[in-house]
Amino acid sequence: MLVYFSVSRKLRIMTKLLILTDIHITEAGQTIIGLDPLARLQSVLSAAVEAHPDAAFVLMMGDLTHHGTSTQYARLREVLETCPIPVLLMIGNHDRRAAFRAAFPDTPATDKGFVQQVVDFPHHRLILLDSHDGGDHPDGFRSGILSPERLAWLDGALAGCGDRMPIVACHHPPFSVGLPGMDAIRLQNEEALLSRLADHGAYLLFGHIHRTISGTAKGVGWSSFKSPCHQAPIDFVTADSGLSIDEPGGYGIALLDRPTQITIHHVDVGLETTTMSDRTSQ
Repeated sequence: MLVYFSVSRKLRIMTKLLILTDIHITEAGQTIIGLDPLARLQSVLSAAVEAHPDAAFVLMMGDLTHHGTSTQYARLREVLETCPIPVLLMIGNHDRRAAFRAAFPDTPATDKGFVQQVVDFPHHRLILLDSHDGGDHPDGFRSGILSPERLAWLDGALAGCGDRMPIVACHHPPFSVGLPGMDAIRLQNEEALLSRLADHGAYLLFGHIHRTISGTAKGVGWSSFKSPCHQAPIDFVTADSGLSIDEPGGYGIALLDRPTQITIHHVDVGLETTTMSDRTSQ
């Protein structure tokens, strides 16, 4: 059974979706490469909401916590309770499905317990997938998988798009991106997802990599996004999925106001900027 929201075309002239991924909330006092994931989330989320209060949703694409503990989810929940924009939650390899569902019982899930849902916009259908492999991994560095039940659910969601453009969000990418450490823990049954996206003209959003990247695969356009916290270095040689660097955190903006089109913007948070014009007075 599909679980979905429907966004009225009367709500907004320009439909915006704010995108955050790989939050990695830790226990209080714990850091990742010296960075506090909770503080970084608060900074990025506040900047996004302040700049775009008219956004329809905030989408968080998995790895919400670093270890999937109830305490970490409670810390995340406390931040999200003050967010004035509805939040759509997904899970990634660092999450634990049971602990997540206990912390966020109102988040839609399938009859099999997978954290998946459909959100219909006037011109687009957003399809959120659960690519967690189901294991309980202390370090979290694991590839993803889409089981037959999840693929069957996806088939139904794609078939029901009608004249809406499908946008599929999955934490793990179904192809390599050139970073050996992260490529080793991508989606296991990648062809099963990628072929479906290609057949339906879908656009793909994913996290997991901790970098702003875009491209095409089998004719499928895709975008990945930065973490609010730590990023993956541009390293095309080292086979270590734990490599991280301190770069500005960021978020994405998806504009969904035109049929058959999605426009993606990326925003860094924490950089000093000045808006200037090259026009001179006459």
